[in-house]
Amino acid sequence: MASINEFGLASDRVRNKLSSDLEDLHCSICRNILWKPVACQRCETPYCSACIKKWLREGRNQCPVGCQPFAERTCPPSIVKQLSRLQIACIYESNNCREILPCEALEKHETECGFQPQTCPGCHSSFAKKSIEKHKSQCPLIEITCADCKIVYNQGDATRSHTDMKCLKEQFQQFRHQRQEENKQSKEEIKRLKEENTQLKEEIKHLKEDDKQLKEEINHLKEDDKQLKEEIKHLKEDDKQLKEEIKHLKEDDKQLKEDNKQLKQDLQKHLQNHQTNTEMLAKLRNFVWRMTGPLRASSTAIHPNATWSTNGITVIGGNRSASKINQLYAPHGLYIDDDQTIYVADHWNHRIVQRKPGAMNGTVVAAGNGNGNGINQLNSPRDVIVDKESDSLIISDYRNKRVVRWPRRNGTRGETIISNIACTGLSMDDNGSLYVVDWEKHEVRRYKIGDTQGTVVAGGNGAGNRLDQLSCPQYVFVDRDHSVYVSDYGNHRVMKWEQGAKQGIVVAGGQGQGSSLTQLHSPYGVVVDQLGTVYVTDHGNHRIMRWPKGATQGTVIIGGNGGGAQPNQVNGPVGLSFDRHGNLYVVEFANNRVQKFEIA
Repeated sequence: MASINEFGLASDRVRNKLSSDLEDLHCSICRNILWKPVACQRCETPYCSACIKKWLREGRNQCPVGCQPFAERTCPPSIVKQLSRLQIACIYESNNCREILPCEALEKHETECGFQPQTCPGCHSSFAKKSIEKHKSQCPLIEITCADCKIVYNQGDATRSHTDMKCLKEQFQQFRHQRQEENKQSKEEIKRLKEENTQLKEEIKHLKEDDKQLKEEINHLKEDDKQLKEEIKHLKEDDKQLKEEIKHLKEDDKQLKEDNKQLKQDLQKHLQNHQTNTEMLAKLRNFVWRMTGPLRASSTAIHPNATWSTNGITVIGGNRSASKINQLYAPHGLYIDDDQTIYVADHWNHRIVQRKPGAMNGTVVAAGNGNGNGINQLNSPRDVIVDKESDSLIISDYRNKRVVRWPRRNGTRGETIISNIACTGLSMDDNGSLYVVDWEKHEVRRYKIGDTQGTVVAGGNGAGNRLDQLSCPQYVFVDRDHSVYVSDYGNHRVMKWEQGAKQGIVVAGGQGQGSSLTQLHSPYGVVVDQLGTVYVTDHGNHRIMRWPKGATQGTVIIGGNGGGAQPNQVNGPVGLSFDRHGNLYVVEFANNRVQKFEIA
């Protein structure tokens, strides 16, 4: 059935000649005349529908003539018109079918054609469809099954192999076997019922014993109730005595208050001095926060129209995916310290890598002992930040569903500080509170110092696209006002939740998945500067975008040249951070590297 289910029509089946060359009507894959044609949307090259589907199933997503990824469209009308003029011989012409038809009538005819070859199930000879039934009614080798006795015999041997007597004998044998099976099943059912009856008798016996025990327990409870009433009577007498003692204690308390009044006056001066010192410490801490900016933000104010170099400089990795010290494997989040030290979550190497300024290669500062859940191991970490108060790294240990604190100086093991959380992105505010993204619960939680339960500050209302919902969030950023910015991966947007808000506002994207300047495609890393400008890694579009505060569309500041490994490309960007000079660092998941783009 080549003209119906396979690839193209052979040229020798054409019975009329057109003024144009038949070559224009050939499929570029099978080289036969087009059958059910479609065309490439870009170059308009026509193909048989079955041919291009087979081509794409074999893993080749480009158009066969070499243009960009194949996108299907309907075949040009000029080709369809020429095909409709062709007169094609039936595929069963060799079986004496003399029908010649236009293309549009060919498939219906060949499906019903009386000259289709069919094989006799008895003698296995080939006959035309229109004559097969007559042959089957006469073929002596056709097998027939008796409706009464179920004996199978050849049609030509019916008088010898299947007589009335044989049929009756076989029916009797089958009936006797059926009765024997039914008797066997009945005996087994009787045996089962007897066993159940024995079990029921045993249960009744146990129930009677339980009933006896319950009655005894009720009697004991009645005796206990009598004793309790006696104890209550004694307690009432004790209560009377306690009230007398309280009266005397109140008199003593009055004297103690007078003595304490003098002590308070003496301590007041000391307390005032202590309060002054505490206020100064809080102001100093807030000043340091405002000078240095929140985590991952630049300490230098970034001009709204700032630009960065088009070509990036590889600072870590870029040497293919592996576990050597100069390699990364699917890296995710990063953190830039004040002294330009870079920390990277080396996801599939299950470790945290550090690179000091001027160093040729990085060093492993956390884990690197294979994937696992031991105290010296990580399993696919997603993010890392620095807690300067404790001089330690805070790590999102993704597949172990825990957040780990790891000493920054010569640490050999971590300490689990949050458990049972599908953690991805991390951030920290000026009070030392930790913010953790839980992508499975579609929420962000804030953990104050000493808190292990956390408080939901964004999302937490199930997966969805309402303003009070998130869908598979990935990374989080906290500004100086404690507003939370979340990359809402599944909704292709960035959301801002002000402190205490019940719902967020869209500050980037939110127009569905796409590549226009009003859209994002699966965003990951997010950073916000002092002016409220949002910087986000547009992962699926292989670019970094800037969205000024209140803007309805963004601008591409890095990449946007397709996914690739050239210096002016970013491939699957994830992590994002600035250093104190305003230089931009991007983690590329697919290129296994960290790129630095210098500010112009």
